Amino acid sequence: MKYISTRGDAPVLDFEEAVLTGLASDGGLYVPEHLPKFDVAQIASWSGLSYPELAFEIMHPFIGDALPVDEQKRLIDETYAEFRHTAIAPLVQMDHELWILELFHGPTLAFKDFALQFLGRLLEHILEKRGQKVVILGATSGDTGSAAIEGCRHCANVDIFILHPHNRVSDVQRRQMTTVIEDNVFNIAIEGNFDDCQNIVKAAFADQSFLPEGRQLVAVNSINWARIMAQIVYYFYSALALGAPGKKVSFAVPTGNFGDVFAGYLAKNMGLPIERLVIATNSNDILHRSLSSNDYSKGELIQSLSPSMDIMISSNYERLLFDLYDRDGSKLKAIMQDFNKGAAIQLPEQALARARELFLSARIDDDQTIAAITEQFENTEYLMDPHTAIGFEAGRLAQKYVSGPMVCLSTAHPAKFAEAVERSGVDSKADLPHHLSDLMERPEHYEVIDNSLACVQELIQRSL
Repeated sequence: MKYISTRGDAPVLDFEEAVLTGLASDGGLYVPEHLPKFDVAQIASWSGLSYPELAFEIMHPFIGDALPVDEQKRLIDETYAEFRHTAIAPLVQMDHELWILELFHGPTLAFKDFALQFLGRLLEHILEKRGQKVVILGATSGDTGSAAIEGCRHCANVDIFILHPHNRVSDVQRRQMTTVIEDNVFNIAIEGNFDDCQNIVKAAFADQSFLPEGRQLVAVNSINWARIMAQIVYYFYSALALGAPGKKVSFAVPTGNFGDVFAGYLAKNMGLPIERLVIATNSNDILHRSLSSNDYSKGELIQSLSPSMDIMISSNYERLLFDLYDRDGSKLKAIMQDFNKGAAIQLPEQALARARELFLSARIDDDQTIAAITEQFENTEYLMDPHTAIGFEAGRLAQKYVSGPMVCLSTAHPAKFAEAVERSGVDSKADLPHHLSDLMERPEHYEVIDNSLACVQELIQRSL
């Protein structure tokens, strides 16, 4: 399998190099040159597989011979052995055709664990083989950082620097990062929002001359292809459990950076019978505006009760745009350059129509989020975190447009977002699982710095 940039000017890479490179040299994102296709009989044959067994079947075509088959299976098995539920991604029925897919049973209680626990092990294998040390630089709106740190904290060949927006993540999210005291882990709070953190990361990748000789940056954000690849699996897993390929299934996905819903888009194009994908946004609704009114334009970032989705520029949307512009990298490069200068992106009529054939969207604000948490707890005694509530409410609203099951992705454990749960007024308190029961008493270590690329570069230089 070869990987190409969405902007057309970067070298074509193999899987190993695509994982290590992250952001392409032309500013684009790497995508497979072609997608593996699975027919109905092949998908049906997977119905009895365990999650790790299915993960190998889905991911192996993307990895190819970059790793021996036995090594691929070992890394996958070790990754999902860390999860606290034997089903790995269990389904919970909420109504006749309405389901929740619980993706928070990993070590850091968020869906990011599905990819980042695997990516950490994959990086360690690649770097050990190459005798190479790298610097991971990532931005987080709350959950990516802790999952990346947990996945990489024991990697001897990695130093990891995670930027988070100061005072814009929940206390649990922050502490899951800042209480990991390891020589190779560095937490940085930026005086700004997530988009500021993400912009610093992209600028650092564009010019890595500040690093010591022999070092390079590696991405753990969803710009890294391996992140997207691993997330495709749970779409197949849940759909198979609900009757696919003999039945079409729809998914509602709370999203900010478009990575998780893009994985569903890939699953559809690989042969999974997905009827609709619902893009569920909070008040930072650039994705909803793009689909509903053809307005992909920057706005002011709003701080919400769902901080992991407080993102105005959705990096992975570029991967979808690449397909909607018929994989014309030069055209997309010009469009993205104009967007970065402040221009709005308006899709051609035919491209917008293609997108609307698969995608629905909804904007769920804080009041609607709280109402959804309250209503569902009163109806079923099921407690949702705010991100899950956004996906659930969007999925419920979209049910009238689909004919089969609607699966709402539950992306985080409610204990990570105590403020939203308290605001909902439900007579319940979400406790942290046993392995994190003392999290609020653990000592923290992090630095608060200005919203500046130079400040981040200087901190990395003095830390290595």
